Formats: sequence, C-alpha cells, structure tokens
Amino acid sequence: MDFNVKKLASDAGVFFTRAVQFTEEKLGQAEKTELDAHLENLLARADCTKNWTEKIYRQTEILLQPNPSARIEEFFYEKLDKKIPSRITNGELLGQYMQDAANDFGAATPYGSTLMKVGEYQRKLGETEREFMQTSAISFLTPLRNFLEGDWRTISRERRLLENRRLDLDVCKARLKKAKVAEAKASLWSEEVSKAEHELRVAQTEFDRQAEVTRLLLEGISSTHVNHLRCLHEFVEAQATYYAQCHRLMQELQRELASLSGDTFPNTFTVTPSISAGPSGVAQSAMPAAPHSKAMEADGLKIEEVQAPAAGTRKAKVLYDYDAADATELSLMADELITVYTVPGMDPDWLIGERGNQKGKVPVTYLELLS
Repeated sequence: MDFNVKKLASDAGVFFTRAVQFTEEKLGQAEKTELDAHLENLLARADCTKNWTEKIYRQTEILLQPNPSARIEEFFYEKLDKKIPSRITNGELLGQYMQDAANDFGAATPYGSTLMKVGEYQRKLGETEREFMQTSAISFLTPLRNFLEGDWRTISRERRLLENRRLDLDVCKARLKKAKVAEAKASLWSEEVSKAEHELRVAQTEFDRQAEVTRLLLEGISSTHVNHLRCLHEFVEAQATYYAQCHRLMQELQRELASLSGDTFPNTFTVTPSISAGPSGVAQSAMPAAPHSKAMEADGLKIEEVQAPAAGTRKAKVLYDYDAADATELSLMADELITVYTVPGMDPDWLIGERGNQKGKVPVTYLELLS
C-alpha cells in the first residue's frame, strides 16, 4: 500500500512538472526542444493520412448505407461482437410492394403483369446492391477502419509518450541551468549540478529512444498507403461490377417490357382501303394519302400508289404528355382524346394519330386504346 501511495505521489509530481513546463513553453517563458525536420514531416504526413482516411471512411459508410439509424445499429452490433442481422434493401422492398400490388390488381391485367415484372427486377437490383455493399465493406471499409482503430491508435500512444519524454528532457535542462546558476553564485561545485547532469543524460537517452520508436511507426505510413491503394482498386472493381450488373438487368427489363407492350397493345388493325373511280376513270383511294408514296405512270397519267390507313380507326386516350421529336410526330397532352390507326409496314410501337387537322406518329405506350 505504501508503495502504491509513493508511486501515485511520484506520478503526480511528474505530471505537475510536465504541466508547468508545457505552460511556460506556451507563454514563452521556457525553452522547447524541437524535433528534427524529418520527424516533423513524418508527423505532418501521418496527421494528413489520418484526417483524410477518416473522412473517406465516413463518406463511404454514408454511400453504402444512407440510413443513419441503420449505421448506428451496425456500429453497436460490431462493438458487441455480434452478427449484424440481414437487412432488406430499398430496392428489394420496392420490388416486394410492386409484386404485392400486382397480385391485388390482378397479375393477368396489363398493369398487374407489368408491375409483377418490374417488381421482379427491382428485387434483383436490390440483391445486387446488397452484394456490392457487403463486398465493399470487406474489401475497402474494413482496412480503413483497422488503420484508424489499430495502427493509428498505436501511433497516437507513442506520440504522446514522445511528447512526455520531451517535456521531461526540457525539465531536466531547465533544472541543470538553474543548478549551474546557483553554483556560480556559491563559487563551489554543487552536488545538485552533478545530479541534474545525470538526470539530463537519462532523459536525453529516453527521449532519443522514444523518438526512434515513433519514427519507425510513422515511416510505416508508406506501407499503409500501399495497402489502401490496393483496397481502393478493389472498391472500384466492385463498383464497376455492380453498375455493370445493374445495366444488364435494366436492359433485360426493357426487353421484357417491350415484349409485354406488344402483347398489351397488339397491332390488330386491318388495311381495307375504299377504292372509287375518279373523274378520269382511274381508281383512287378514298382515304388521305399517307406520308409514304410511290409515283408511277399508267396510261399517260401520273398517279400515286398510296399507302392508305386502315378504314377502322379507333379512339385513344393520351396517358402522358409527349413532345414530338420531329415534324413526322404529333405532340400529345395527357387526358386528351385522339384518333389513331396504323399503316402497312409501320413500326408496331407507333400509330398514326389525328387531332383535328394535325396528324403524325404517336408512341403506343403513351396511349390507352378505347373500344
């Protein structure tokens, strides 16, 4: 018990002398031993590495998991050394909602079947996202966290110890200086000077040893950069794989939707042009000429072979606004009614739409065909 009390008192004394030395240095009343330039550069580089690694780590966490509550939950699971429960992604949840809605609306209906298909691919996108998050956490986040919670803590501890050794060294220098001043005034050799010189030699040795230990740790930052560079390449590779998979899934979904649109809006119009004799006795179409025509000569008269629209036109309700891309298309406004028909050889995804004296191609997917 006595030993512990003495040690506590000794530690308190050392702490007090260090605090006094530190305060006097800040006030400019005491000299401070400066570190060599190489060690100062290593310290600055280490601080820069720590600060930017911390920022990159935090922002990558936000990128992979935008929900702050989920991040806090994962943090506590990691601290408690427990397995993080599997969490459904937003894409998977959206896909589930779409498929549930499709079942309620009727999977056989056009809207229901489309919802079912889109929901299926949203779930696939969500699964792909979860795989990306797991891969990135292992290959990129874990090494950064290991540096911040492992290597950097070791470096910080040794730096604090180096600072304490420096303060002890400067305290010994100040003590020796005061002893020499007192000796000069007394004009005789003092034991205090001898004691102060011994303490200074010990403090210098400990400071030099600690400076070397700290220097070796700081020089290891270079290998940390190499390791983080490799992890960064793996993160980019994971991102490239993730976005490539997303692109492939969306292309597949577009093909599926194009197939569903063909089944939903079949091209059932038949071409039955009405033919009547013109004033010259030449057969002419009763329907307006289509944009595509071919000129030919017959019996000395120039006539046109016309691609006529279907006699059975239909009404259609416009579902969304549409801006014509060129003069061959017709701009649409949501909820208006137009007349539509098709012509031979026309792309099945398009119809000819008429509104008053205006006419042009319109996309089928923007229309609800009425009976």
